[in-house]
Parts: sequence; C-alpha cells; structure tokens
Amino acid sequence: MRRDNAVNDQQRALEQFLRLPPLEPCELAGLWQGRGVPTGHPFDGVLENLGWFGKRFNPDLRADALLFHVGGRKLRAIDPKWVPLPLALRFHAFGRTALAAVLFAGLQRCLQAKGPVASIKTVAFEGVASAAMIYDDQPIVDHFRRINDDSLMGLMAMRDDDRFYVFELERVIDPIALAQNLPVG
Repeated sequence: MRRDNAVNDQQRALEQFLRLPPLEPCELAGLWQGRGVPTGHPFDGVLENLGWFGKRFNPDLRADALLFHVGGRKLRAIDPKWVPLPLALRFHAFGRTALAAVLFAGLQRCLQAKGPVASIKTVAFEGVASAAMIYDDQPIVDHFRRINDDSLMGLMAMRDDDRFYVFELERVIDPIALAQNLPVG
C-alpha cells in the first residue's frame, strides 16, 4: 500500500513542479540551502541524515552539486562520482540510520570534490525549457523551477529510473555567510 502512496506523492510533486515558472541558468548563481520533499522516493530523508546543506552555483555556470555540513559553519563539497547509485538505491534505508551518518562523516574528506562537479544549462523538461544541473560523472540531471525569487523546486532525475527525488532550495542571503563564502573544509 505504501508503494501506491509513493506513486501518488510523486505524481502530485511532478504536477506542482510543472505549474511553476522556468528560470534562466544565470539566476541560480549563489549559495542555496536545501531540504528534501518527501514523496516516497528511496532517498527521502537520506541526504538530511548525512548532513546535506545544499548546492552552490557559480557565475561561470559550474556547480558544487552536494554541499554537506562539516561542523560549525563549514561546508564540504562532495564529489557524487563516488556514490554507487545502484547500491544507494537498493540499500536506501541504511542511509537514514545513525551509523550511516557517522560513517559518512568519517569518509567526507575522502569524498571531497576537487572543484565544481556539474554544469548548469537550459534543458527542456516536459516541453518547458528551464535551468538544470547536469552532473559530470553521474547519469543525473536536477531540473529547477522558480517558487519565488529566493526559492526553487528541484527534481533530481536519474537515467533508467522513472522516479524523481524532489527537493527545495532557498537562497542564502545572510551577508555574513556570503562574505565568508562558507569555506569548504
């Protein structure tokens, strides 16, 4: 029965996303804090459990796709190429455990990105062109639509998987955080 609810939640999220207006890639520039939107996707709650902060989009249309808390106000960009997607999908329940959070915290330095790991482009989704983030080394595209000037809805689409991980991003407009550029640890 939960599977039917998950399909319904996915459909509702997709319908909501499709009603939102598109945006241009240059509008993404900046630091964004994220939160998952529960829809029954296997990754629901996993990123939050692992300390996910959000994403950073650079003016050159490159991006840090996955920023995680390191401690205090520090962030670390993780390179998603190290994430074995089939295993992550299969053992998703483990990703919501305390043990997974501890293991991930210990592995963050090894998983750290050496630079931006995704490109921002305009991509058509369901017939509407909008900003999207294409991962360099994973078969993933994050499609974005505008909720308002400082909030976005995102759908993470993985090749060969018809489900979407749904999330929202809120622009970080704290001048102190931006001045410090929230260092990557």
